[in-house]
Amino acid sequence: RMDQALLLVCNELPAQGLRLGALSSSCHQCLYQYLAFVPPSNRSLGKLGTAAVMVDTQHPLTLLLNSSVGDRELCKIQYHFGEFGNYSLVVKTLSTSTKTVSCDLVINEGPINSYLPILFAFVVYMAILAILIVGRLLMKIDAVRSWVYKKLNPRETDRLINSELGSPNTTDSVSSDPTPRLWSTASPQRLRSLDTFRGLSLIIMVFVNYGGGKYWFFKHESWNGKTSALLSRFVFIMGTSISLSLSSMLRWGSSKKKVLRKILWRSFLLILLGIIVVNPNYCVGPLSWDNLRIPGVLQRLGVTYLVVAALELLFTGAGAESGTLETPCPALQDILPYWPQWIFILMLEVIWLCLTFLLPVPGCPRGYLGPGGIGDFGNYPNCTGGAAGYIDRLLLGEKHIYQHPSSSVIYQTTMPYDPEGILGTINTIFMAFLGLQAGKIILFYKDQHKQIMSRFFMWSIVTGIISAILTKCSKEEGFIPINKNLWSLSYVTTMSCFAFILLLLIYYLVDVKRLWSGAPFFYPGMNSILVYVGHEVFENYFPFKWKMEDSQSHAEHLTQNLTATTLWVIISYLLYRRKIFWKI
Repeated sequence: RMDQALLLVCNELPAQGLRLGALSSSCHQCLYQYLAFVPPSNRSLGKLGTAAVMVDTQHPLTLLLNSSVGDRELCKIQYHFGEFGNYSLVVKTLSTSTKTVSCDLVINEGPINSYLPILFAFVVYMAILAILIVGRLLMKIDAVRSWVYKKLNPRETDRLINSELGSPNTTDSVSSDPTPRLWSTASPQRLRSLDTFRGLSLIIMVFVNYGGGKYWFFKHESWNGKTSALLSRFVFIMGTSISLSLSSMLRWGSSKKKVLRKILWRSFLLILLGIIVVNPNYCVGPLSWDNLRIPGVLQRLGVTYLVVAALELLFTGAGAESGTLETPCPALQDILPYWPQWIFILMLEVIWLCLTFLLPVPGCPRGYLGPGGIGDFGNYPNCTGGAAGYIDRLLLGEKHIYQHPSSSVIYQTTMPYDPEGILGTINTIFMAFLGLQAGKIILFYKDQHKQIMSRFFMWSIVTGIISAILTKCSKEEGFIPINKNLWSLSYVTTMSCFAFILLLLIYYLVDVKRLWSGAPFFYPGMNSILVYVGHEVFENYFPFKWKMEDSQSHAEHLTQNLTATTLWVIISYLLYRRKIFWKI
């Protein structure tokens, strides 16, 4: 099968069988998992003891062979098997006097290169990009542009030529162009870099949710660590947008009471949409209330939006909308006037720390942050997520949270755990609040590009240093490891560090130098709710999904997932052309 190899263990030892166990390098402090028993050889019949097993190829493995007599360790081999490879592990005695045992790994049939489809897809998309760039450059030539318009609309061209206006000039040609101007937007003051950032995060999220070609590195980490952390960047840019949108509404005369009603309504719609999306029943009949999942991505976004937007609205003082507040320290004018907000956020973080590290969890050590299952040498199999998992199971019930956490594959956890649970929402609010700071920087230093970019960079340095301290620059050994399932504090600061850097780069390219229009990510960024809900609802429908010829092929999965993702980019572009934007 995909991400597997065949291993044939050949036992030439006549008097003892073998127990084969395996340990994945991605499984921290795990127990060896029993794979097979290899019987002893029968020399009188000239028959070797053999056993065939499937081994994982996603991560390097450590194979352990123990003797069935006395459970003595015979050999240990570390190896990274290749997908669809065929291997033999030959166990034999080198010296009968010393009873020295050798274990030799032989490649019977070489593995395939499962990464070639990624290279091919990259080349195809780069070719399409090159064609579009060349086409845009050619369209800047008057003769080429006129020829194209004449071919596309010959009657209109002839009418202009034959009319009393004479030959169409450049202005006529441009005004008759059905394509929107490069920098036109729904709002003349809207920053394209924000929509581009949002669209980039969203499109990668859609690709990952569709399967990411079934490659392990496009999936979420089993527990600690970072791979495709897209929701965090989406939360970050939501916070940035909150600052700009509230400032705009207040500047245009909306009362705080009216804005608060809009915040409450939008939060309610996000939570309602989220519950509908994560509980699909349109193909399997009526949904039972007994197993309705309550947490989810949109639900968390709704709660986060409510808290951060209300916090910003309540503590926004006069002059904040225009960035003209006077402070004793001008260098901190985007921070000091909002000290009540910072106190509130720090109180939330204290609550998170106290609940995470001090809350007693039955059968688990205090402050446990592990995955349970076979992790931590199997000592706490039912402690998945520690306090975070316990709070969800206590308040929501086991049947109302996610039943198949990412830790269930490698760590073999059996407890339900929801990565969008209650406790992690506190740090999601913190993440959005850091994004809110980026919005305030844009407001307070409007059109001061160097100031904006330098402050983005300073924030990335600060959050990066905090992450280095919390994690000790280690995946597993830090005070608070990076963990997307827990939405740990170090995860938030690390993702914010990268988010500030990414926003800086996109802001520089799109809004400062205008070297890039933001396409194609700009278009889904303008219709983010529609794309997200749509990709969830229509996930199993053609043309987003079809029956594969070979379901064990990365190439077919990658083709299907990229096609589905590209279709949503095209749909968002067509909606943009027709100025259709779904706002809630």
